[in-house]
Amino acid sequence: MRAIIWPKYGPPDVLQLKVVETPTPKGDEVLIKVVAATVFAGDCEMRRFDFPMSFWLPLRLMFGLRKPKRKVQILGQELAGEIEAVGKDVTQFKKGDQVFAPAEKFGAYADYICLPATDAIARKPANMSYEEAATVPVGGLNALHFVRKGNVQTGDEVLINGAAGSIGTFAVQIAKIAGAEVTAVDSSRKLDMLRSIGADEVIDYTQEDFTRNGKTYDVIIDVVGKSSYSRSVTSLNENGRYVLGNPRFSGLFKGLWTSLTSSKKVIAALTGYKAEDLVCLKDLIEAGKMKTVIDRRYPLEDIVEAHRYVETGQKTGHVVITVAGDGKSDPDG
Repeated sequence: MRAIIWPKYGPPDVLQLKVVETPTPKGDEVLIKVVAATVFAGDCEMRRFDFPMSFWLPLRLMFGLRKPKRKVQILGQELAGEIEAVGKDVTQFKKGDQVFAPAEKFGAYADYICLPATDAIARKPANMSYEEAATVPVGGLNALHFVRKGNVQTGDEVLINGAAGSIGTFAVQIAKIAGAEVTAVDSSRKLDMLRSIGADEVIDYTQEDFTRNGKTYDVIIDVVGKSSYSRSVTSLNENGRYVLGNPRFSGLFKGLWTSLTSSKKVIAALTGYKAEDLVCLKDLIEAGKMKTVIDRRYPLEDIVEAHRYVETGQKTGHVVITVAGDGKSDPDG
């Protein structure tokens, strides 16, 4: 099969298209023919190994000190495709099922991937193409988790910082579904899109700092982690919740102190992927309550260009990688 190999840490050019052995599913696994995947910001961070020093050593030990370990040399965190084969112990899926899933240990940049059947795998939404469905697992599951951790309620004033990215676009919609009034923060060229997916107010961070405008919110969901911690906390109402979607160690310690000494709560929202949550997203999509935003599409062989584009920080929503066919065919049942 074809796969994008990641033999060393570095810029997009380190990615190489190679022919490798097609995996064989174990008894509890499914073999998925990948139709579409995405380039997530996390893929780029992992490729160049761009992490805070506090996380550097444990992550290097996990993924490889000098270069990526062989078992993680294929990147890609989310996918949609068709089940090609199932292990002898798998009963919940069968050959031909159209599915979408996060690849928790990477590996989506390939023609085939094996995943445990007990992972967060669900049947693809009936009203989405493979390309559209591939954008949902990581961004959607993180967004759902953040909104839940923030305990977003009807009538809450919610601000989402980094709202036009892979997570933020879903967080805006899920917060709206929960009944919140949503303010979305991102750059000027992305604001019209944010209005189109339901944002009540938008802020261009290049022109206005939400932590300095005097407005306060019941919930702040910070996807990007680049705003001032102290001023963000000040921007919360009494009993407000500050959800750290991209936490640093310093933020964890500050958050603990804030939570212990005030009515405000700071929450480090690390996500665990569950199949039932992916089904929840599928149901929302099929009910017409949530959609995806695709910026650009690239074939697998243009993965280097796709990574370069994502690293510009200009993407709006999602960048899709078409692996098999055109990725656009609709399900037939």
